[in-house]
Amino acid sequence: MKECVIFGAGTEFPNNIRLPENEMLVIAADGGLKKLDELGIVPDRIIGDLDSLEKKPESGNFTLLPHVKDTTDTFEAVKLGLDEGCTVFRIYGGTGGRLDHTLANIQLAAQLSQSGRKTFIYGSGYIITAVTDGCIHLDKQDSGFVSVFAHSDECTGVTIRGLFYETENAVLRNDFALGVSNEFIGKAAEISVGSGTLIVYYETGEQNEKDGQSR
Repeated sequence: MKECVIFGAGTEFPNNIRLPENEMLVIAADGGLKKLDELGIVPDRIIGDLDSLEKKPESGNFTLLPHVKDTTDTFEAVKLGLDEGCTVFRIYGGTGGRLDHTLANIQLAAQLSQSGRKTFIYGSGYIITAVTDGCIHLDKQDSGFVSVFAHSDECTGVTIRGLFYETENAVLRNDFALGVSNEFIGKAAEISVGSGTLIVYYETGEQNEKDGQSR
């Protein structure tokens, strides 16, 4: 699975950023280039409308977007990744700062999940992902919160195993946060949904910064 790593202009980043590997496509979404510069990482592509980057990069493969548009810079960065055949997206700087952009990125993760792609949004000590008609496995941790939200109007066949609160074949709706504030209890966990799209938030404790493995 080809992976795309996107750095956005958000203000929250994990302490331990997983550095891109050679085969990964690295994209700076506008002001995300500043964080890449701090890390000494040269992106493969830079895209944005210069509202958070402020000036055109002096070097690099840069695509200027119009300031007046219907999509975010991160959305356009994902489109570049899709054009390159990427199926896994890792977004840093996708949270913090403007809440509307955080919500937009969560919606983007759901949209990608519904088309069979995986997305992981890395915040400060937590990860947000989405799963559609499938399941996600989380490595065991001694503590930390896990919350599960229905993105679809209704998610059926929701099963949670290995966390403090377990459930079998439950129904979650997007107008009631029934799945908020579950907890790791030192076991590997599995969260599955028979029909619908779930948004899954889980704390990593920074010392155990691992993605969920979904299928």
